[in-house]
Amino acid sequence: MKRIQISAYGTPAEVAACVDVPDVGEPGPGEVVFDVLAFPINPADLWFCRGSYRLKPPLPATPGAECVGRVAAVGAGVGHVKPGDLVINLQRENWAARRRVKGEDVIPLPAGIDLRQAAMVRINPPTAMLLLTDIVPVQPGEWVIQNVANSAVGKLLIRLAKTRGLKTVNVVRREALFPELKAIGADVCVVDGPELDARVKAATGAAPIRLGIDAVAGEATGRIAECLADGGTVCTYGSMTGEDPIVHRSALIYRGISLTGFMLGRGLAKRSAAEVRTIYAELAAQIMSGALSAPVERVYPIEEIKAALARADQGERTGKILVVPNGPI
Repeated sequence: MKRIQISAYGTPAEVAACVDVPDVGEPGPGEVVFDVLAFPINPADLWFCRGSYRLKPPLPATPGAECVGRVAAVGAGVGHVKPGDLVINLQRENWAARRRVKGEDVIPLPAGIDLRQAAMVRINPPTAMLLLTDIVPVQPGEWVIQNVANSAVGKLLIRLAKTRGLKTVNVVRREALFPELKAIGADVCVVDGPELDARVKAATGAAPIRLGIDAVAGEATGRIAECLADGGTVCTYGSMTGEDPIVHRSALIYRGISLTGFMLGRGLAKRSAAEVRTIYAELAAQIMSGALSAPVERVYPIEEIKAALARADQGERTGKILVVPNGPI
């Protein structure tokens, strides 16, 4: 079967290769075997290939934080999925044609769900959801501000905020992105930079904002903090700059601004297996209804992984890059 491996850390398109490996075999007790139908290439996967991600396993290693698959066989004691079911996998190493995992690590998805959207449901949608629920108890009618609003998480957050009656201020690097974000429900769009707080106040009528969501870090974190009401919270979940978040001490000391961080794994770890499945069932229902979606630019066969990685590593794409290990979807 086909699997993607990296034998060194470096430029993703150079270090990754599609190789032939033995099949995973039959499931043992409590295990599930599934065929991988599609997987996306996420920024974290690119960092993994470079060796700059928080996980740096011995080489050779297989990347892949998420995928969608179809169950081929289940072992004794597995009752929540059966052959033919669509599933996502909570564990890594998913850039392969077939996976054998613990049954507790697979989450069932409804039949008929769009497979391209299902391939992307594992990480970004729950990240956007929990950023709106776990940090500050924002209520319908309140404002939330985020930067990198044109990212996959940013766009999902706009859609999810709209369904919850929240208003969003969306900070991006260029005005050309405004129409796309407005089309999916963004209330206010602004360009990042000096005096961001003044522009945000003008656009929102100086409405108090208690939650700021940051994925740029560096000085951009401080600019989000300046847009918040006293006592507000900035939550950093990424660093597009590669820098640590910077919030000036005056915001922390005199205005009571809090700075915290978010990682999906920690958010899910606080919940039971049943609660985690409920989260994904809710997200899948929103995908099925058309309320939640993310754009896909192109789908590559697994044999073209180098071309897929090269494109995923480029800026200003129109959507996510997907890879299919077992033929078209």
